[in-house]
Amino acid sequence: MALNPFFLQGSAGEQFLIQDLINEQLKIYGIDVYYLPRKFLKTDDILREVTSSKFDDNFIIEAYLDNYEGYAPGSDIMTKFGLRLKNEINLVISQERFQEFITPFLQGIQFGINEGNITEYDLKLVSRPKEGDLIYFPLGERLFEIKRVESEKPFYQLGKTYVYELQCELFEYENEDIDTSIVEIDNKVVNEGYITTLTLIPNTINATATASMGGAGMVGRIVLSDDGYDYSTTPTVAISAPTSGTTATAVAITTSVGGIKSVKEIRITNAGSGYTSTSPPTVTITGGGGTGAAATAVIVDNGVQTLTVSNPGSGYFIVPTVTINGPSVGQTATAEASISNTGTISSLQITNAGYGYTENPTVTISGVSTTGIGTYQISEIVTGSLSGTTARIKSITYRPDLDIVNPPIELHVGVNDGQFSPGEVITGAASTATYILKSYDNDNYENGRETYDFNDEIETEADSILDFTESNPFGEY
Repeated sequence: MALNPFFLQGSAGEQFLIQDLINEQLKIYGIDVYYLPRKFLKTDDILREVTSSKFDDNFIIEAYLDNYEGYAPGSDIMTKFGLRLKNEINLVISQERFQEFITPFLQGIQFGINEGNITEYDLKLVSRPKEGDLIYFPLGERLFEIKRVESEKPFYQLGKTYVYELQCELFEYENEDIDTSIVEIDNKVVNEGYITTLTLIPNTINATATASMGGAGMVGRIVLSDDGYDYSTTPTVAISAPTSGTTATAVAITTSVGGIKSVKEIRITNAGSGYTSTSPPTVTITGGGGTGAAATAVIVDNGVQTLTVSNPGSGYFIVPTVTINGPSVGQTATAEASISNTGTISSLQITNAGYGYTENPTVTISGVSTTGIGTYQISEIVTGSLSGTTARIKSITYRPDLDIVNPPIELHVGVNDGQFSPGEVITGAASTATYILKSYDNDNYENGRETYDFNDEIETEADSILDFTESNPFGEY
């Protein structure tokens, strides 16, 4: 049978009264917290996992702190990687206040009203706080992640619910983009988590070089007949002297394949003169801890004898192309450049001296890609021109302490989708700033690296227990 219509289970007026009393109590006994909705930038449709998200909006709302014994006693856990802090807080907020003062803004964001009708992300849920959103707790100056939203406590008093109980845990940063424009929040995470440091140089200089041709009886090229094996360092190359003339000199270039280091090629630094094709010089490869490498010399006339770097340039972090003009009749000489750690051309080595030259040829070294322009912006996306890798800028540091004349720029970036390549141009999506990447560091924890980053130490200790690189610890057949 139906309920007695003369006795209500809570009239609208009674429900409004309770809601108003709750709102008033929250304003009296509560604290102001910041609610940060999570925007989903990229999700994995197969694993249903959020791979990229950001927090760039914030809303102040009053909340009652339901913790009277601190951050959930006993929530600190000792793990194999050290002490893990799982501090927890419970907050109670008004349903009415959230739905009237926060939900309309979230709806506007969700449908692109505030973004020029362009929605680049998904809020998933706007009618109530959702799991995964953040709460900034100003008393402890900490960010907490909402793990559970309880909307039925008290359980339908007078036929309605009035509050949300937010069960929150200390936020574990995982490269989310947090840019709320509130300094006290943004500063908490600007350098937290795994980031890459990109070292950029603002100005570059093209390198120049000159060539000197030789006469008769030069070492035109050195042919490697055996690359040898087990070299630990670069071996020394010696070329026997001619009966009369200039002794040629050369250097070895090594490579490693399958963990075995061998000689890749022999490059000439001085082609010498006075040798004869009927009695070519002896090429001896010694030292370096290895054995077996052997090579023979080919004699030519009127080739390029030496190459001299007249200006080492700057900004060379990938090996440039060296071009030598050819003779009217004969063979064009070729060469390779060696670069230093500082981005300059340290030397040029001849791979083929050519022949048939009647005058000193012109040498051209390919230029660096660009000179740095523009100013990067915090939180913008940067892209590498060669690797195509993208990342988001967390912070920017200018380093005049390293070079007053040409101070490098350090970009601390996160949310990488690949690995950058030295020598490529790093371009900002919003600022259009472009600078050359000198180097990058993928092992950088700005805050407390010595405290939290123990990957290398863990691996070393593990190898002392079981090291499969040396032998099978469980025995061999």
